[in-house]
Amino acid sequence: MRTDPLALARFCRDVALEGKAISPVILDLRDLCAFTDFFFICSAGSPPQLKALAVSLEREVQKAHGLHPRSLQGSPASHWVVLDYGSLLVHIFLEKERTHYELEHLWGDAPTL
Repeated sequence: MRTDPLALARFCRDVALEGKAISPVILDLRDLCAFTDFFFICSAGSPPQLKALAVSLEREVQKAHGLHPRSLQGSPASHWVVLDYGSLLVHIFLEKERTHYELEHLWGDAPTL
């Protein structure tokens, strides 16, 4: 059974909010991108919070949806973690790096959900 990618993105947003994520946003890339349908982007206030958010998201997605990320890139030390669920890429940044990389601006044509 395939998990609906939008439902998965919304689930990730809810889990991240429970972990006090900062400024969570879902970008709809279905009409703009060939490699994924959605980005879920949020910020953490510190490396320990970034790690806690990544661990929590990975654990809760596995429990609720039976999914493991295809890959996990980055670390709290790099200030950016990406969990790749195929149709959904979860980006967790420290605030400074999120501002620097500006994914929301880079994908500015994507509707925000």
